[in-house]
Amino acid sequence: MTDQEKSLLDSVPTGLYIAGEWVEAEGGKTFDVRDPATNDVIRTIADASPADGVKALDAAVAAQESWAATAPRTRSDILRRAFDLVQAHKEDLALLMTVEMGKPLAEARGEVGYGGEFLRWFSEEAVRIAGRYGLNPEGTGHMVVSQRPVGPSFFVTPWNFPFAMATRKIAPALAAGCTVVIKPPALTPLTTMYFVKLLEEAGLPAGVVNVVQTSRSSALSAPIIADPRLRKLSFTGSTEVGRKLIAQAAEGVLRVSMELGGNAPFVVFDDADLDKAVEGAMAAKFRNIGQACTAANRFIVHQDVAEEFGRRITERVKAMKIGRGTEEGVTIGPLIDDDAVAKAAELVGDAVERGATLLAGGKAVDGVGSFYEPTVLADVQAGSEILREEIFGPVLAIATFADEDEAVRLANDTEYGLVSYVFTENLQRGQRMIDRLETGMMGLNVGVVSNAAAPFGGVKQSGVGREGGLEGIHEYLSTKYTLIPVD
Repeated sequence: MTDQEKSLLDSVPTGLYIAGEWVEAEGGKTFDVRDPATNDVIRTIADASPADGVKALDAAVAAQESWAATAPRTRSDILRRAFDLVQAHKEDLALLMTVEMGKPLAEARGEVGYGGEFLRWFSEEAVRIAGRYGLNPEGTGHMVVSQRPVGPSFFVTPWNFPFAMATRKIAPALAAGCTVVIKPPALTPLTTMYFVKLLEEAGLPAGVVNVVQTSRSSALSAPIIADPRLRKLSFTGSTEVGRKLIAQAAEGVLRVSMELGGNAPFVVFDDADLDKAVEGAMAAKFRNIGQACTAANRFIVHQDVAEEFGRRITERVKAMKIGRGTEEGVTIGPLIDDDAVAKAAELVGDAVERGATLLAGGKAVDGVGSFYEPTVLADVQAGSEILREEIFGPVLAIATFADEDEAVRLANDTEYGLVSYVFTENLQRGQRMIDRLETGMMGLNVGVVSNAAAPFGGVKQSGVGREGGLEGIHEYLSTKYTLIPVD
């Protein structure tokens, strides 16, 4: 660990953030955060108990009325100052993410830019919350339709994008006038904790955002979700966990936003510009070391161009540099832990046993850290686990198709529907694919779709609700109708 890294880590609080104060966990319990590239402990922090979670909700409830009554311009100004502070501290945030999560530093900088945009976007949306007024059809009364904050909200964020997933939830909630309890992931909590320091510096009142990191996620979350004072639950993570949280939320009829699993198809037609397709594939597959719900999971390539596509991809993959994300030129950092490495190895092994051809990589890297080689598989056969399960690793699996109808059938053959990618130079075909693919988002001749100004979310078992865009703030607003009789 460098002196710069040590100094940065020392600046991250170790406590829970409740009612504007950094406090110890109940009983003084702690847990360790590790660098997945070295397995070294980088920080020991407070381990919240269920009782600590309820205290955090107490603080959010106590602050709700005053925060909801705060002028939209004031809320906007706080978010804008937070954005400016993020820009001033972008190098620290990027380095912190790289150390605790493993992604290459260049990608961490990109996440700071992406995540920061949610603060700027929703600072602008805070002052544009609108309603309507008009005479009813009978002429007997005036209808006033207004928007009100949903109320205290509980957020559970994932480890793979520790900054952007926090800002993507916190920013619209604050803009709408909702208070927050956030449980960052135990694997990568430090970025959220550092970010909350910046919110505090931006002038956020005590109790509006509360942070309770824990190694006992289910135990902490259950009493918060069951509390009748909570009005909103937002979760990003696996579909399996999302189902359980939705079931818990049903007891209190909570508003929910769920961004769950993905199994993104990446369809390359025979008329595609292969240069564009290869660039898109590298971004869609290997960004964040493949550990993204938007990562392309199934490469469905026309049989006439599959061999050439595989050759070009393999050439690019073999040139990738593996190492700790802070090292110069590294493009593939470690996976988050050894379990992730084991899963990648299992999926690759199953595909090869069923007849796939290994073109590059295909094994864990010996030595310290949770590293797996960037891998390319061709001729992946129907029934292979890698076509059904979300890989969450740097493994690119190619299957082939013969015509458009088969491509659509293969792409839609999944319970998930988060994002799809299509490469074709035929405009009419591209439009047909927009209409036919069962996903909440699509990239047409592009490998990255996420943007703070766009609604992020899926269909089927990839979740409910949208984050970002004009739609994002409405997840934290409820509609109120008032009738005023005509005299």
